[in-house]
Amino acid sequence: MASATAQKTSWADDVDEFEQPRLPKSEESTDENGIITTVEYSFNDEGKKVKITKRIRRTLQKAVVEHAVAERKGWAKFGQERGNKPGPDRATTTVGENVALKLSAGNKSAEPEPTPEDNIKTNLAKAGAGKVLCRMCKGDHFTARCPYKDSLAGLDAPGTGIDTPPLGEDDTAAPAAPSAGGKYVPPSMRGGAGARVGESMGRPGAGRDDLPTLRVTNVSEDTEDQDLRELFSNFGRVVRVYIGRDRETGQGKGYAFVSFEDRANAERALQKVNGMGYDSLILNCAWSQPREPR
Repeated sequence: MASATAQKTSWADDVDEFEQPRLPKSEESTDENGIITTVEYSFNDEGKKVKITKRIRRTLQKAVVEHAVAERKGWAKFGQERGNKPGPDRATTTVGENVALKLSAGNKSAEPEPTPEDNIKTNLAKAGAGKVLCRMCKGDHFTARCPYKDSLAGLDAPGTGIDTPPLGEDDTAAPAAPSAGGKYVPPSMRGGAGARVGESMGRPGAGRDDLPTLRVTNVSEDTEDQDLRELFSNFGRVVRVYIGRDRETGQGKGYAFVSFEDRANAERALQKVNGMGYDSLILNCAWSQPREPR
């Protein structure tokens, strides 16, 4: 009796249910306009086969580079790249963005930091208040930081051109009298000092307007008080020197007042200095007129 049995297949013919079918190869073509069309196949997240089409247009961009860079791009390749055309191969080389390198003249960390004294000088220069001048050596630094302050005498020492007014008989320091009842008494009212109120330090018994004073005009803006004091001290003892300056900028206004102790010395200075050339300018001197009472 013939038995009808089902034909069995080989185990090699069994298809795994999880095996995915093979994808077609990608295709690439170029049309007459130079557009490259690339067709690829892949599976999406749902397991379905999808077709991806890419169209690429290549444009030639010319850039101006240095001669050494252009020459280096034309060098013959070696190793595994021997015989390939010049330029980077997209299959083996990744081209990144051009990074411009700017080299500075020096490192900022190597520059010395400004000192507080330099900052003060800079602020004074911006404000137009003039330059810093040492009273001892006339250097461009503060008097307290003068390197010659131990070897040079100060301005008040003899022979420096600045005379200290002599003390009168009544100018000696007197001990302060105790105040009655703990009430404060100003020094000008202690021990009969009220009789000396308004007296000048330069000459006892004379006020500022009583001194023989010359008005000097056409003075340079860079002239200092010490410069005029040295100039007029050649004719006699100078009690006071005043230069008119702008309150905001500190710059000289072109006039000054010089007070002498003796009128004869002031008269001689008037005759000699009037019309004298000083700091590329011609000085004009005249007697200063007293202030009008208000």
